[in-house]
Amino acid sequence: MKAFTLSGLDIAIMIVYAVLIIAYGLYHAKRKNSEEYFLAGRNTIWPIVGISLFAANISSSTLVGLAGDAFKTNTHVYNYEWLATVVLVFFAIFFLPFYLRSAVYTMPEFLERRYDSRSRYYFSFITIVGNVLIDTAAALYVGNVVLKLMFPGMPAWVIIVILAFAAAAYTIPGGLNSVIQTEVVQAVLLIIGSCLITYYAFSQVGGWSGMIKGLDEMAAAGQFVNEKTGIRLDSAREVLSLFRPIGDEFMPWTGLLLGAPILGFYFWANNQFMVQRVLGAKDLNHGRWGALFAGLLKLPVIFIMVLPGTCAILMYSNVDLTPLNYQLSDGSICANLRDCPNATYPMLLFDLLPKGILGLVLAGLLAAMMSSVSATFNSASTLVTMDFVQKLRPNMSSQQLVRAGQITTLILVVLASAWAPLIERAESLWRYLQEVLAYIAPPVAATFILGLFWKRATGTGSFASLLFGLIFSVFCLLSIAFDWWPSFNGMHFLHRTFLLFVLCILVNVVASLASKPADPAQVAQYTWKRSMFTAETAELQGTPWYKNYRIQAVILLVITAIVLWMFR
Repeated sequence: MKAFTLSGLDIAIMIVYAVLIIAYGLYHAKRKNSEEYFLAGRNTIWPIVGISLFAANISSSTLVGLAGDAFKTNTHVYNYEWLATVVLVFFAIFFLPFYLRSAVYTMPEFLERRYDSRSRYYFSFITIVGNVLIDTAAALYVGNVVLKLMFPGMPAWVIIVILAFAAAAYTIPGGLNSVIQTEVVQAVLLIIGSCLITYYAFSQVGGWSGMIKGLDEMAAAGQFVNEKTGIRLDSAREVLSLFRPIGDEFMPWTGLLLGAPILGFYFWANNQFMVQRVLGAKDLNHGRWGALFAGLLKLPVIFIMVLPGTCAILMYSNVDLTPLNYQLSDGSICANLRDCPNATYPMLLFDLLPKGILGLVLAGLLAAMMSSVSATFNSASTLVTMDFVQKLRPNMSSQQLVRAGQITTLILVVLASAWAPLIERAESLWRYLQEVLAYIAPPVAATFILGLFWKRATGTGSFASLLFGLIFSVFCLLSIAFDWWPSFNGMHFLHRTFLLFVLCILVNVVASLASKPADPAQVAQYTWKRSMFTAETAELQGTPWYKNYRIQAVILLVITAIVLWMFR
């Protein structure tokens, strides 16, 4: 395969887009006060909420991660996508009303109102660390992967720094409204680009029937055998199936049932990076409709973002990539996609798309990266400013808080840029994202869920549970590093996720029962009761179906079930 080059037209399109999107973000800047800067004035309507949620999630790291794992025959990576739809329905029904009625800026702030300040500061710190290690650094790494194919001689750190400061150019001055408005534009371009890639990829392999025939032939030849587990896929149907046996290395059905929903719940219902968009909703209805709309947008992902990676199995499995001069983290040159699966999606871009269209889609991919980076910068700066700076200096004005948020963003740019190059040492980008999340998510998800549905949960129980989760996670990392407990180390990370979640629930229950009950008046404001559901049912009487979020949720779940049946 020849080295990739960009035409003058492609380069011109990318430069023009970059300039326009930064200008557009600055035009929509809102920074008169802290509420405008951090939550876009709490006036966002549902289509914008939904599209910005989708764009922030389906970032460049997700695009590259989905295609890369699909190339490794992990088509069931899509399970994380449809699970998000189910989680968003649960989130819209139970959690969102409490978030919006409390008028909080951050998720740790909500945790303080339900429990106490100890839980708030711990969760805020963990979330900031997660934003840097997971969301921001991964997005910067993806930009590096793409641009290294175009400029193989340019050092990775130079590419990452350029991308980070480009995203910060409108995030620092403009705040959340700049982030959301640019995300809407980028989401549209992202979807168009993904559809184009899907069209050209299927054309290359002979359409759906050609893909099925090719996968069947490769399966019959014994080319789909996992070296670690010994599991063999004998047909295209098995390659495309979303449900795998218990011994599957990537996602056994037990991990899908028990562990993956916990990661999804944390990401969509507790993570400041995502929830901040819904906190800026105009009202509860717009928040709910926006969340459900985001869930709907997640369902076509298998067709336009996962299956192109499956087509790449037929197209690139035996292609020599040495001429591309793509360097791995150890300095060696990538010889084939099995050595560098994260390059699958960029390969599809450069190899399939014609001039002009390539520049547009590359602009969309880099736009997705900027969208994710800018979103995490804004959410992390919100946490630092509202959960730490404001507490340390309570007399600061709104303008001073905005300035503190801008300075924080600049610091995060530097930290994320330093960590991003280390991600290439992981087995795959998607595996890195999920395994890091597996240590962060369970204690937090346990604390939020128990706090909402069990009024006896106390601040002491919450803090004990969160600390236990931290100690357990450190133990897991040390055990893996020094091979202390081989049988435990061999446990699938999704099984460890569920184990940690259950243990945190138990610790919370025991510590809560052993401590003094919380103030009933405080607990009543942040605990779900059946009477709330009954009262809401009466309010929804006579509401048209297209405005009734419950009917919308049922329709969404039915569509999800149909997609799952297609890839059973």
